[in-house]
Amino acid sequence: MAGDDEKRSVFGDQAGSVALLWGGGERPSRGPKPALNLERITRTAIDLADTGGLGAVSMQRVAAELDFTKMSLYRYVPGKSELVALMIDRAMGEPPSPPSPDAAGRGDGEPWRVALRAWAHALAAVHRRHPWLLGAAVGPRVMGPNELGWTERALAALTDTGLTGAEQLDAVVVVSGHIRAIAQVASSMGLGSTRAREPEQVMSAALNELLAGRADRFPAVAAAVAATEADSASRDQAGEFGLERILDGLAAYMSRARGVA
Repeated sequence: MAGDDEKRSVFGDQAGSVALLWGGGERPSRGPKPALNLERITRTAIDLADTGGLGAVSMQRVAAELDFTKMSLYRYVPGKSELVALMIDRAMGEPPSPPSPDAAGRGDGEPWRVALRAWAHALAAVHRRHPWLLGAAVGPRVMGPNELGWTERALAALTDTGLTGAEQLDAVVVVSGHIRAIAQVASSMGLGSTRAREPEQVMSAALNELLAGRADRFPAVAAAVAATEADSASRDQAGEFGLERILDGLAAYMSRARGVA
């Protein structure tokens, strides 16, 4: 049927990921009683990625960690792309619970802002725990139930704000994009290394090294770095600063939209 063909074409060669993430069935239909399951396989792959990055994950390596043959894994997972899809959804985990109703009453902002801020902080924590997600969750792919649940939770926070559905989706994309960008900076600048624990510490050290003997050529950069180092309270706030400015922008946009209405 044409309708069936159209439906299949949406995911194309990623149909295997759809079945694994959303189908609910994982036990092989033939053969002896299985000693493996998708949870064990996926958890092992995540542990490898957390330690050595996504490049450390292969069907052979996961099988070896589990003390099984690679062919045993293929009875559960068709290949690495499907395994990575499972890893992403498992690493994302359940979305954070909504903040308590009295959070806004403590001066943290309107309910939507409190909820979206908490959601962003939770997403940032996921990226800190699993830096390999930055490289894994790109390009055309299938979202799993956990990941879609995160989107659901963020959109639910914006339901009563007056934003249209498209605007709500755009707002979530902007917030999540900011969190990913900060995580990318942290990853590329050696967050967690012996040099520094925060990306801005690494950036300041790198800029100071480059500016040595060249401050007169880049006076604005030199002044900003010097001011940052002099004010410890202003350090390592790029993520929070950007998030709050995004939320400020959304609040201003909502206010203008209500005024026009």
